[in-house]
Amino acid sequence: MSDSRFDDILAANADFAEHYAFANLEARAAKRLAVLTCMDSRIDPLRMLGLGPGDAKILRNAGARVTDDVLRTLVIAHHLLGAARCMVVAHTRCAMASGSEDDLHLAISAGGGPDTRSLAFLTTDDQEATLHGDVQRVRSSPYLGGLTVGGFIYDLETGRLHQVC
Repeated sequence: MSDSRFDDILAANADFAEHYAFANLEARAAKRLAVLTCMDSRIDPLRMLGLGPGDAKILRNAGARVTDDVLRTLVIAHHLLGAARCMVVAHTRCAMASGSEDDLHLAISAGGGPDTRSLAFLTTDDQEATLHGDVQRVRSSPYLGGLTVGGFIYDLETGRLHQVC
């Protein structure tokens, strides 16, 4: 089945595949690093940290929040794929830190989307406090002993990271 709405992406992939050089990369994180950051398309996690393919396990979601799924994934990254360090990286001007849950539900509805009130988007009005809490959630997990965890905020204006915890 072919869907022409993806033709531009498939053409770019064909170009990528012509010079594909990562077939022999190990599954383990070469820099022993896992990074949780936001799905915001203005963030390029590998370049932001001076990394390349194979160096780190990259996890992304709206707001860079430590959810049950993130914990599940970190257990695999830590115990099976070599991650000994974890960076939780929030960012400035994040939509998940600029309004309430109700604001987000209303914005989705106003944009023609469905009623999303059964979903928790994990918005915050105190990004640093939330980052502290999320880092503590990883640190206190009984499944992640020995994993070093830090919390950071990435500044979209300067490209710099600031360690919060």
